[in-house]
Amino acid sequence: MSTHGVRTLIHVEGISKVFAFPQLIQLMDDDIVSVIGLTLIVNPLCRRDTRHVAMHQLHFSLYLMTQCQLKLHHSATSLARTLDYVAVARKKLTVTLFTLDVLLLKLTERKIQQYIRRELAK
Repeated sequence: MSTHGVRTLIHVEGISKVFAFPQLIQLMDDDIVSVIGLTLIVNPLCRRDTRHVAMHQLHFSLYLMTQCQLKLHHSATSLARTLDYVAVARKKLTVTLFTLDVLLLKLTERKIQQYIRRELAK
């Protein structure tokens, strides 16, 4: 489902947003909660502006797709393709109003790179 979402959203402009409201944070995984928490700790002003607790659906879907691939032990080739999607999403992110978009793409990219390094070292 995440893969279908990414493949659909990667070619769309003006995508919808996902808000990390306190009611929804408890449904998210530890890494996203940590990123949101650190963002709010580092800059408390982020608590007052919804741009800092929102992320584009494409970036969130990319993260979810990556998490699924990691948990299902996909091949390094499959994750390399996902890394290409992250690069495309990053290029589309020329000007962003959402702090979490930048951090989420970086986290996704880092998780993939670590996994690929581990797989190649085997």
